[in-house]
Amino acid sequence: MEELNGKMLACQILVTGLIARVANEQRDPLRFLTDFRDEIRAVVKGVRIAGIEDSDRVRQIAVQTVDELFSLMKPPSSDEQAGPAS
Repeated sequence: MEELNGKMLACQILVTGLIARVANEQRDPLRFLTDFRDEIRAVVKGVRIAGIEDSDRVRQIAVQTVDELFSLMKPPSSDEQAGPAS
């Protein structure tokens, strides 16, 4: 289990670095990060999770993980502040 956690942490660091690099190349990096985060959150909230009794808990943890990744680059906005994902 520790090996899996280590690999997941490495993937999170890699993805965070990749997103930050792409954002830095954009004209408006903050808008890019906000739009990208909102798209990822919409995907997490809409993905079908089969074979698990408590899929809401899994989804909640996935959304928290997305917010943690993006909080390294900018603070997460609350659902009330975020507009609808397009």
